[in-house]
Amino acid sequence: MEWKVKHYNDLKKDTLYNILKERVEVFVVEQECPYPEIDGKDKKSYHLWAEDNNEIIAYTRIIPKGIAYEESSLGRVLVKMNQRGRGLGRKLMNKSIDFITKELDENEIRISAQERLCDFYVSLGFEKVSEMYLEDEIPHIEMYYNN
Repeated sequence: MEWKVKHYNDLKKDTLYNILKERVEVFVVEQECPYPEIDGKDKKSYHLWAEDNNEIIAYTRIIPKGIAYEESSLGRVLVKMNQRGRGLGRKLMNKSIDFITKELDENEIRISAQERLCDFYVSLGFEKVSEMYLEDEIPHIEMYYNN
C-alpha cells in the first residue's frame, strides 16, 4: 500500500478518473444520494489517497482555506467498502491533518461531517460546532479542529 498526495494540477487523467469513480461509488451509489459530485472545488484542492495494486482504497480531498470555509477543510472522505475495518479511515484522517498542519501551515480545519461519524471525528480532535442539519438529505454536523 502506498500513500500519495497531489494537487489537482499534478494529477494524471487516469488517477483523477479513478478518484471520481470511487467517490461516485461511495457517495452516490452506496449511500443512494444523487448530488452534484463535480462541485468546482477539486481544481483548487489537494487529493490524498492510499493505493494498493493500482486501486484507490482510501481517499480525501484537502481544500485550502478560503474555498469551502475560512479555514482549511477536508471532504469526500472515503474508504472503499471491502477495505473497511482495517483502520484506514484513521490513517487517512491523520495523514490529511498532518498535511494541512505541516505542508499548508494551517492549524484550523472545518468540516461538514455525516452525523453518524461524529464520534470518530471527535476521537481525532474535532469538536461539534453546529446542530444537525440535512445536506443532500443526510444528517450532518459542522465540526472544527484547532491544533
